[in-house]
Amino acid sequence: MLRLALSLRFVMLVASLGAALGALVMFWEGSVQMLHAAGSIYSGQEPRQVIALVMGGTDVFLFGIVLVIFAYAIAFGFVFELTPAQRQKLPVWMRATGMAELKATLVGVILVYLVVDFATDWAQYVGELTWVVLTKPLSILAIAAVFRLFAVNNAAANRPT
Repeated sequence: MLRLALSLRFVMLVASLGAALGALVMFWEGSVQMLHAAGSIYSGQEPRQVIALVMGGTDVFLFGIVLVIFAYAIAFGFVFELTPAQRQKLPVWMRATGMAELKATLVGVILVYLVVDFATDWAQYVGELTWVVLTKPLSILAIAAVFRLFAVNNAAANRPT
């Protein structure tokens, strides 16, 4: 029974491969956005539009990098059994210590994505600024504050007594 349960961990390899495929898609999309930004320079578009395109492309690349990190972390943290010597040879970012670390990474990336998304929206904004524009950054601040509280709480709970 234990052997069957342990063999089911290879199902997570599908998630790892899916994350790697998603990363390739994100890198493709980011490259397309960067090429579009470069083309916008030559076509004489205003700098704000070019900046927004570059920020959007950078954001997509960042998400692709996170998907690569997740793919490796899932594969080498949960699917393949490595000896301690092999684990030490892996880069630190490939050594997942558990789901809590992956979740914290995901929330951190979502926060960065939201900040870049807001900055991109701000760069493209043409109309008169109203208080409604502040709803996204206030939401980002609230999520960041909760994330910080969870991080402090987890650090305190894991501290030896």
